[in-house]
Amino acid sequence: MADPIRVGMIRCDTHGAYYAPLMDRHDPLLLRNPMPLDQPAQASWQTGGAHYYHYMNYADPRRMTADFVGGFEIVKLWDQRRELAEMLSKVLYGRPAVCDHFAQVSDDVDLVFIADCNGDGSDHLELAAPGLKKGVATFIDKPLAYTVAHLEALLDLAAQHRAPLYSMSILGALPQTLQFRSRLAEVGELQFGSIQGGGTAMAGHVHALVLALAVFGGGVQRVFSTGPNPLDLIHLDYGNQPHRPVAGVTITCNVGSVWHCAFHCTASGPMGAILSSPLNDFVFPFGAAQILRQLPDLVRTGHPPADFSLMVEAVCIAEAARTAHTAAGGVALDQNAVQQLLRPR
Repeated sequence: MADPIRVGMIRCDTHGAYYAPLMDRHDPLLLRNPMPLDQPAQASWQTGGAHYYHYMNYADPRRMTADFVGGFEIVKLWDQRRELAEMLSKVLYGRPAVCDHFAQVSDDVDLVFIADCNGDGSDHLELAAPGLKKGVATFIDKPLAYTVAHLEALLDLAAQHRAPLYSMSILGALPQTLQFRSRLAEVGELQFGSIQGGGTAMAGHVHALVLALAVFGGGVQRVFSTGPNPLDLIHLDYGNQPHRPVAGVTITCNVGSVWHCAFHCTASGPMGAILSSPLNDFVFPFGAAQILRQLPDLVRTGHPPADFSLMVEAVCIAEAARTAHTAAGGVALDQNAVQQLLRPR
């Protein structure tokens, strides 16, 4: 049996506390109630948010219903709010050391895991740099970066120090996403696709972008943004590429309140239309588990999974969308530049 992968986790927000129980042994009852409910919380997992979707058996809150992966040992934690790291360490039976600075997290570990629930990715280059410079395999939660410039800097830094780098959105890894993609032939020649959900903040709409790419494919040629506010509605134009929606894909980000963070996907063609099941919090743990299953190979072979290209293109699309709202003809996406980012360095 292989030794567990030693993990240093940066940021102990709700995503940190969401992935950690799928990775390592933990106290489920402490995860459900890590602190008194009348005490002000800084993250939703402190009031049981992470436990809720991992332990759906109403008769026994100790019985995990999510897809436990294991094979990891979380040995170090850091968060700007130290009390969050200390609390998550207690949930993990007090084994992980709480670091004073994020640069310490990458010392004597096999993998750095940068969690991010609500951020826009603008600090990911800073947080990842110490570990990458040490040659440590690094997983960066969505989004990989906020700007293409930061994205390129991350890729260059990883290549320079031979540090394996990977990033993926839960929406791109969901089994239900791949299941929906397998049904596209039902509509005949694919004419149009749509995604609903995610909101207009980068933390959410990057999920929608990755979902669109995972279902309908990459190679977007032009990005449009319309609606009363920037990023309310994004349209992806594939040009005349074969095996892509002829009329493109529309992403409605600003959909208001949704049921358990649900996303929906539709596809239309001459033979009809299909609608995905709700892609929501009840199935998200299984996408997170699929991401974790890919990390041992990242550490041991140094090669990121093929779907890493989705995250790279998503950052490029997101940057184009932020400027497209004031561009009458949308913003062209230079696919040669996207492919250059993915080239071996």
